[in-house]
Amino acid sequence: MNILFVADPLEVFKTYKDTTFSMMREAQRRGHRVAACEPCHLSWRGGDVVKARVREITLTGTLDEWFQVGHEGVRALKDFDAIIMRKDPPFDSEYFYATHLLEQAEREGARVFNKPASLRDHPEKLAIMEFAAFTSPTLVTRDEEDVKQFHAQHKDIILKPLDGMGGMGIFRVGADGLNLGSIIETLNRGGTTTIMVQRFVPEIAQGDKRILVIDGKPVPFSLARIPQGSEIRGNLAAGGKGVAQPLSKRDYEIANALGPVLASRGLLLVGLDVIGDCLTEINVTSPTCFQEITQQAGFDVPAMFIDALEAAMAD
Repeated sequence: MNILFVADPLEVFKTYKDTTFSMMREAQRRGHRVAACEPCHLSWRGGDVVKARVREITLTGTLDEWFQVGHEGVRALKDFDAIIMRKDPPFDSEYFYATHLLEQAEREGARVFNKPASLRDHPEKLAIMEFAAFTSPTLVTRDEEDVKQFHAQHKDIILKPLDGMGGMGIFRVGADGLNLGSIIETLNRGGTTTIMVQRFVPEIAQGDKRILVIDGKPVPFSLARIPQGSEIRGNLAAGGKGVAQPLSKRDYEIANALGPVLASRGLLLVGLDVIGDCLTEINVTSPTCFQEITQQAGFDVPAMFIDALEAAMAD
């Protein structure tokens, strides 16, 4: 296969942990050709097909100067066998526009994973609301009074922006309600911005588990991102420690319930975030943790992903 990865600049990859890098490495190991571009390299001229300025690359096998560029030029997206959308959040206007260009490329015959329309339809925090049976009590609102009533009911709560990533902008307010009004004002910007509020799940002390689901099937190990010190955030970007561990019975219950539904919508790779027994996020843009799970648990996650990609292309 000839595979195009739409991703962040190759030069900023942290290859010792980067999931997209591990996908590329496994694809090349199997003899597939690898190319890369950034969303800013996509273009669509009226009357023509969607194209991009791409770089064909060869992985060198080292982690420093890890790739060599072969041919570089403008190519039609439909000429690739598969396109893997791996641009990291935030899901901003430019990401939104990129999904529209990729969707047009689909209409022209391209195969894009994850499906662009499904990337738009599954905002990573809001997507859990469809599966309330698996979540902690949750409220999405702009209204300050709604938040205060939710706090009065549940006492210990988490507030977060809908567009946050890496644990940014997450606040915990306990039973004393200290600074609740100020935190609401900060997050909802005077009632102009929608936020998410959830009942605090104390099992965060044992980790925020990332469960990877590939073509509807769960990877049998999660990566528990465990908060350090006085932190309540387990995100690796916020200093959490990642520990691979087998899925629990509840983890499998959640993954097996959501996996086939999400796969049927064109989401080949999904990252479910679970704290204790509660689903907290559904990550679809660029789920990570391939290398950490592979290195610690010995389960080859990149191989499972490329297996699924090859099977999808054979359909």
